[in-house]
Amino acid sequence: MNVYVNNLSHAEISGDLRIAFEAHGKVASVTIITDEFNGKKRGFGIIEMPNEDEAKSAIEALEGSKVAGRNLHLSDRRNKSSRRINRDRRNDEERKRAGNRRKEAERRK
Repeated sequence: MNVYVNNLSHAEISGDLRIAFEAHGKVASVTIITDEFNGKKRGFGIIEMPNEDEAKSAIEALEGSKVAGRNLHLSDRRNKSSRRINRDRRNDEERKRAGNRRKEAERRK
């Protein structure tokens, strides 16, 4: 099960996260997400724990705890930004409408 961790420090803390989560069960991997263009940390990550019960226990125990001076926000599901999804969908719809307006204007000529 993946545990999504938000509000991470931009310092190197993957070891600290692993230690905190291993107190609640086996940790398969710790991934800190970085910006693909500049390589800077984006403030969130994913902890993979094979046992779902251990992962849920870790979420309950560690929610709001401090790692590297920051309070962790944990979730068992990915909080996809609805704004980003809606923005992408809106942009697609706007492109279609703009294309339809151009076609209509060309047809009137």
